[in-house]
Amino acid sequence: MHPSAASFIVNLDVPDLAAAEAFYTEAFSLRIGRRLGPGAVELLGGPTPLYLLQNDAGSAATEHGDVRHYERHWTPVHLDWVVTDIDAALARAIAAGANLEQAVRGHSWGRIAVLADPFGHGFCLLQFSDAGYDALLA
Repeated sequence: MHPSAASFIVNLDVPDLAAAEAFYTEAFSLRIGRRLGPGAVELLGGPTPLYLLQNDAGSAATEHGDVRHYERHWTPVHLDWVVTDIDAALARAIAAGANLEQAVRGHSWGRIAVLADPFGHGFCLLQFSDAGYDALLA
């Protein structure tokens, strides 16, 4: 199947595939789709497939000598998980191994918590108000 130009998938490098699989299935109720060999697993249940890719720390990330590292890092691309109950989602994510970096804060558009997964990838939990981002247009 060839994806259309309007679709996308998410790939996430991790140093420990089994641990990442456990985290993402427990924290976000995703389920295993396909195993794509020993180093990749497809997780389903979200709005797009999430592929966990086993890539060891220190392995080559680019042809220019950059290597993968999994200590906490900042990147402008991250996952925002939209939830209906941020308090329950936060408790589930922390129980699965997430690190809370910024407690739940309220905004006109809803509530947000900032976390990192056990592999250093940042993510947010968002619970929208009835107006959602439209509250920013007023």
